[in-house]
Amino acid sequence: MKIQFLGATETVTGSKYFLETGKTRVLVDCGLFQGLKELRLRNWDKLPIEPAKLDAIILTHAHLDHCGYFPLLVKNGFRGKLHCTEGTRDLAEIILRDSGRIQEEEADFRNRHKKSKHHPALPLYTQSDVEESLKQFVTVGFDTDFRINDITFRFFPAGHILGAAMVRVEGDGRSILFSGDLGRPVDLIMKPPHTPPAADYVVIESTYGDRKHPAIDPVRELEEVLARGIARGAVALIPAFSVGRTQTLLHVIEKLFSSNRLKRVPVYLNSPMSIKATDIYLKHRGEHLLSAQDCDAMDHITIPINNVIESKDLNLRHGPMIIVSASGMLTGGRILHHLLAFAPDANNMIILTGFQAAGTRGAALAQGSKEIKIFGEVLRVNAEIVELHSYSAHADSAELIEWLGHAASKPKKVFVTHGEPAAAAMLAAGITKELDFSAVVPHYLQSEEL
Repeated sequence: MKIQFLGATETVTGSKYFLETGKTRVLVDCGLFQGLKELRLRNWDKLPIEPAKLDAIILTHAHLDHCGYFPLLVKNGFRGKLHCTEGTRDLAEIILRDSGRIQEEEADFRNRHKKSKHHPALPLYTQSDVEESLKQFVTVGFDTDFRINDITFRFFPAGHILGAAMVRVEGDGRSILFSGDLGRPVDLIMKPPHTPPAADYVVIESTYGDRKHPAIDPVRELEEVLARGIARGAVALIPAFSVGRTQTLLHVIEKLFSSNRLKRVPVYLNSPMSIKATDIYLKHRGEHLLSAQDCDAMDHITIPINNVIESKDLNLRHGPMIIVSASGMLTGGRILHHLLAFAPDANNMIILTGFQAAGTRGAALAQGSKEIKIFGEVLRVNAEIVELHSYSAHADSAELIEWLGHAASKPKKVFVTHGEPAAAAMLAAGITKELDFSAVVPHYLQSEEL
């Protein structure tokens, strides 16, 4: 068996791992690159493998940096099946449709306002491309062996978000375990990840490989921030991933309201995808900790924004109010238009709730920048920037090492991916020191015989 790293090397985006045996060629994950321009440009580069020659794709979970490249693979000739859990399929459907819509809208905006160096600006793929790609999804249950030619794979629960899986692949007498994005052992809405099954090799994520999450009560942390903003009549903008993070935040806000710990103010959910995602969480109640009553209560405290006209009208309103909208790292979506409307006002606040990849607007704000570029124009940000530290859906360095330490057998080698360079290097060093496992950080396009 041979592996080639086509993404998520020394970055947290673009997850793609090419596996090849004597008879089979599969891709584990097919994510978009996000963040730095040099990374985003890779989305437009030709892959070093021919999509038409792939036998299958195995998807760990539905976040865009893991599934967002799939419509382009289909557009460029992939005719096989994408295999994932049912929860991942349901979420990927709405995430990919939203991605296709956003890319078309942004290309159209740049063309109408002459904001692109390319004439015309084109979307990476269209909504029509997405619809074609969705026909190629096949669902596989957790803890069930599935065979593709001469390889066998099995999904295990990974926590993180609904449907998320680690996947063990076996072929050519070798086995390799992909952690996918690994959830935390204790989470507000997700169950803990499964312990790692025996495997000759492990590919482990390292998003928080260089740090530990602080011991902060997430409910208390959000309460203190929102109470401060509400008291001064602020518009609190919360950019949040539509899947997982939004449901967690709304769950906490509802609990703060219902317990009278926080004054009730309008909570606008300006993300059609988030609304649909919450319904999917209700459908798959066995995979998470939210009850039907919890999901219903979240719906009752939110005012859904269903179209562009309502979104524009929202920009004319005044605080105190809370707006939850995608994307979580401010890379696109309706949140950008809210930034244009509310970020210049020092009375307002922008609440960052998760990891901000290098090169994103969210990372720039987290690092103290007072200027960001949106649609080719520089925006002055005077609003208060607050970064929450207790809402990550990723295991931290100690949790990753503890999880790996429970492996059913000692792996021959651990490949540390899906992290910024410092995070990946520090986790690899920690694994070597604390577990005495051989751990390396692969480079982009690196190949290795297993």
